[in-house]
Amino acid sequence: MRTPSGLALRVTALATPLLLGALSVPSGGLFRGAKFRDLHLYREYGDALLDGRLPYRDVFVEYPPGAIPLFAAPSLAPDGAYDALFKVLMTLSSIAAIYCVALVLARRGAGVLHVGAAALFLALVPIALGPVSLNTYDAWPALLTVSALAALVYRRGAIAGGLLGAAFAAKLYPIVLLPLALLHLGRGAAARVLAAFAGVAAILVVPWLALSPHGVWESLDAQLGRGLHAESLAASVLLAGDRLGVYDAHVVRRLHPATTRDLAGDLPHALGYATSVLAALAVVAVWAAYWRRRELGVAFAAAVAGFLAFAKVLSPQYLVWLIPLAPFGGVEAAVLLVTALALAQSWYFDYPQLWAVGPQVWTLLARNLVLVALYALLLWKTSTPSRSKTSFQPGFRRRRTSAAAAGSGAERSP
Repeated sequence: MRTPSGLALRVTALATPLLLGALSVPSGGLFRGAKFRDLHLYREYGDALLDGRLPYRDVFVEYPPGAIPLFAAPSLAPDGAYDALFKVLMTLSSIAAIYCVALVLARRGAGVLHVGAAALFLALVPIALGPVSLNTYDAWPALLTVSALAALVYRRGAIAGGLLGAAFAAKLYPIVLLPLALLHLGRGAAARVLAAFAGVAAILVVPWLALSPHGVWESLDAQLGRGLHAESLAASVLLAGDRLGVYDAHVVRRLHPATTRDLAGDLPHALGYATSVLAALAVVAVWAAYWRRRELGVAFAAAVAGFLAFAKVLSPQYLVWLIPLAPFGGVEAAVLLVTALALAQSWYFDYPQLWAVGPQVWTLLARNLVLVALYALLLWKTSTPSRSKTSFQPGFRRRRTSAAAAGSGAERSP
């Protein structure tokens, strides 16, 4: 008899060679020496830690504390091997994500073709993603979130909470998924999920906070206190307005404490706050839709898509968070995501022209509108009952209600 784990393992094994090939295609990919984005910063942080200089206290770090172990691990390798080892770690994260997605689909009754198609998508999508594929650490929190989804499907609340806690400590955004986990498991398991989330996050964050509370706060403020990022939805609208001659946009480079490219002016400043509120409302809308319909996999994808589509900061690597979740939204979601990834590549090597309000502004705006469309699609699918066996049907949730109310069996597999 075919088991979900057995099917997921076989599909992952077949997809892995395709993934390795796809990861070697982009510049800076697997088996290539080039590096992009912040890989050089990761090495600086890791080397500094091994040299006795503590992150946050002695060295400014613009990333959450949960990412420090990942940055430091490749620094243990012989000199010159950091970049290659880091890319190997991200490759392994991508392989594990394929397994988790296949496991969730198989667990919910998807057929071999459905599971295989999802694995094929995940194996080939690095071609559309481009140089970002292995040169940022975003594949790690993306793996943790889809692993948490798999744990939730198996009713393992404590494991799911711990995985989300680790993902939150590494990248912050998975906090928007915690309410979905609580809604899925019910009140009987809420305390266990929250305890696991808080415990794991504390293990990864509190030591650095104790060593340098000011340094950790400075890092957090550098991210949350940023202006309107030049690649965000609101910024792209203003940049397009500049091209049309109805707005005078200015992209400025800020160097302290973190290097950023933001739009200057009162209107961008106000839109930064407005879009942050809109992103929060987009996520709350997903929670409400899931509470009514219980489409968990699609809800995970919709929450992350809403958070990204309307955020005031949107770098190309953030779309990695959506990659392992897109298959739960079906073919339409996969096509929209690939379109967004491909559009982002159009200005990847032309950032000076984008910052100078060149023609790349139009593909930037198109990418951001595609993300809005992706969010709308996923929100609709979250709130619409599906007849597919692979959906997270309300009946599945109702069968757990009595167990949750009784306080027993809430996390056992059906």
